[in-house]
Amino acid sequence: MNYFIGIDVGTTGTKAVLIDEKGKVIVSVTKEYPLITPKPNWAEQNPSDWKEATFLGIQEIIKKSKVNSEDIKGIGLTGQMHGAVFLDKDNKVLHPAILWCDQRTAKECVEINEKVGERKIFEITLNPVLTGFQAPKILWLRNNKPSIYEKVKKILLPKDYIRFCLTGEFATDVSDASGTSLFDVKERKWSDEIVEKLQIEKDFLPEAYEGTEITGKITKEVSELTGLKERTPVVAGGGDQAAGGVGNGIVKEGLLSITIGTSGVIFAHSEKPAVDPEGRLHTFCHAVPGKWHLMGVMLSAGGSFRWLRDTLCQEEVKEAKEKNKDPYEIMTEKAKEITPGSEGLIFLPYLTGERCPYPDPNAKGVFFGLSLKHTKSHLIRSVMEGVSFGLRDSFEIMKEINLPIGENLRVSGGGGRSNLWAQMLADIFNRKIVRLTSEEGPSYGAAILAGVGTGYFESVESACEEFLKEKDVFIPEEKNVKIYNEVYKIFRSLYPVLKDGFDRVSEIF
Repeated sequence: MNYFIGIDVGTTGTKAVLIDEKGKVIVSVTKEYPLITPKPNWAEQNPSDWKEATFLGIQEIIKKSKVNSEDIKGIGLTGQMHGAVFLDKDNKVLHPAILWCDQRTAKECVEINEKVGERKIFEITLNPVLTGFQAPKILWLRNNKPSIYEKVKKILLPKDYIRFCLTGEFATDVSDASGTSLFDVKERKWSDEIVEKLQIEKDFLPEAYEGTEITGKITKEVSELTGLKERTPVVAGGGDQAAGGVGNGIVKEGLLSITIGTSGVIFAHSEKPAVDPEGRLHTFCHAVPGKWHLMGVMLSAGGSFRWLRDTLCQEEVKEAKEKNKDPYEIMTEKAKEITPGSEGLIFLPYLTGERCPYPDPNAKGVFFGLSLKHTKSHLIRSVMEGVSFGLRDSFEIMKEINLPIGENLRVSGGGGRSNLWAQMLADIFNRKIVRLTSEEGPSYGAAILAGVGTGYFESVESACEEFLKEKDVFIPEEKNVKIYNEVYKIFRSLYPVLKDGFDRVSEIF
């Protein structure tokens, strides 16, 4: 039997999954690490934590599965997008990695638009410059820490730092590169024009490959540390959303998925580089060779639920510990007690600013409609509903630009495992929500890409069709659809009214 490993360098931990040649998950391992927030709206991590988590995860996979490393034929990489890892001439990390959810670069976004031209940036990258993207982080380091910047010799995305640790090679893939504001998304290559106008050394950037191309092989040192066979191929892989698209089978036109992890994403396959003219959605290269995808990204989806757990739900955490349950399970049980619409309580999930459809680092979280009748259970349900409404914002834009959309939406991520949340999505989107047999998401997609890249699977599309099967289906309930349509109208009206207030609060604090 042949096996493949997918490695997902996530925000809260690194997940490694081992699948066999029939697509069956043999072992899944996650190793967690901390998020560093030195200032409000800043987010950093130490790349050494990713490396340690990856190596330990691989060791544990081999130990638990008892698979002969000779039979592990390929490795695929994925991970959190947009982050910046700065290396010096000796390939040492110069600065903590600045992450996708970091919002410190507002001035640098303005600088990029001034130097390149806002319209030109959009024409080349098919996206506006956003604070979370990589290019503004590069300029931030140059503007604020010039003594560090002058030592930079290579700039990598998170998963590509792990690629270097495994293979000694510098490379990325076209989907992850699409989120840097330095990449020509139509032509699937780095933009010489943008790089030159921003005065960034082209040699700082790794070569970009299609998701299934082999980019390097496991070194002797890594083989000795992890148990992998020396010279095991490592394919390019994809950013977490593109690899998650593969893991959810979103590899043909008309297929869409909803992922509720720390962030929230609605993801659609596209045969061509389709674009929202107003730039409210992202258009990136897909990890499927020669294809593209559109997605709407909200920064605090499951992150909002985690914030609620950590700040207001200590009783539920304690109860969960006593009953040996997940705290989120206790929280959703309480949310079930509340009727759809949370009796007029509406949550805006902009706890770390927002990306889609409002690229606004100053946006704030809000409970709207709060009254004496509302309880903690109302708060819990309203957070779940607010996240769902935020995802619907991007779905409405996809309909507006006439993107092909089928009858079913596939759901994944931690939030997708909740039956209550899945049903809520069905009612809010008025679409059937499907949960698949595989719940591994990006890491599973990365393993499929490894199987294709090493020649053991015929294509990404055929592998997805063979391996991914429906597990659960949630049907919209008409009475709930009507209620949610009315509440959604109110939700959608709130951000434009509050935007000036968000800006003013950000100036003061």
